[in-house]
Amino acid sequence: MTHVKKPLTILLASPRGFCAGVERAIQIVERAIERYGRPVYVRHEIVHNRFVVESLEAKGAVFVEELDEVPDDRPVVFSAHGVPKTVPAEAARRQMLYLDATCPLVSKVHREAERHAESGRTVILIGHAGHPEVVGTMGQLPPGKVLLVEDAAQVERLCVPEPSNLAYATQTTLSVDDTIGIVSALRRRFPAIQGPKMEDICYATTNRQGAVKAIAERCDALVVIGAPNSSNSMRLVEVAASYGCVRAKLVQRAADMDWAWLGDAGRLGITAGASAPELLVEELIAACRERYEVTIEEIRTTDENMVFKLPRQLVA
Repeated sequence: MTHVKKPLTILLASPRGFCAGVERAIQIVERAIERYGRPVYVRHEIVHNRFVVESLEAKGAVFVEELDEVPDDRPVVFSAHGVPKTVPAEAARRQMLYLDATCPLVSKVHREAERHAESGRTVILIGHAGHPEVVGTMGQLPPGKVLLVEDAAQVERLCVPEPSNLAYATQTTLSVDDTIGIVSALRRRFPAIQGPKMEDICYATTNRQGAVKAIAERCDALVVIGAPNSSNSMRLVEVAASYGCVRAKLVQRAADMDWAWLGDAGRLGITAGASAPELLVEELIAACRERYEVTIEEIRTTDENMVFKLPRQLVA
């Protein structure tokens, strides 16, 4: 007697997966290995994804947490999340060859923070404490010039030197909805505060959250492929839950999927964080096909055509 597979409709969110900043960062490491030979050192995970890190290690990348683990005579790449000013300064002092893979949209936030500081404003950064992007942004300015807030409650407790002389910036990978709430709290408490014309949250974060919002209500369960230390991936799980799919979870790859958790779901939403390769999405769909009679419906909410240029040293 043949076992009849249960039907499962997969609602595939699009856009999903790699963004232009992640593609550029990975390419920088690959090109550096081609140009300078192995090993090329990378300070911090180039992007927050084990699969990506391991595939670059296989090609000759060595990942370290700090610059003092890198020999003077080998190239070092700074991760897409950005680094405090002290890091390139130290690399220059040691006359190292370094390549900066900071996402241009993160660099834009760095420049904004510097401009505000030059005008004498205290910068309030909305973000997650300890996240490498936040550490990098706060490290653009001297200690005490950037104050971090993580939620609206912290806004109420904030002590600032001059309430009339403030500006805010945000981490690029936050929840769009949460950030609107925090910005409103800041504007209520400090009416003179200056901010970016558009929130600093990047196009890719916004688009991936928009795609999840479009499918969440129609899903019995939703899986975000991504890493637990990936801010934008974790936000997608929260967005799914807020927009009607309470059974939402992060899965690193198909091998980690808890099939019992899926239970009797007939419609499964799948998306991937900005640092997760499409290969991992395909792998999960293949694992679903082994167990179910799968129908795929791709829901596309917008088209992305953003491309970022590589650093000059790798193009010449």
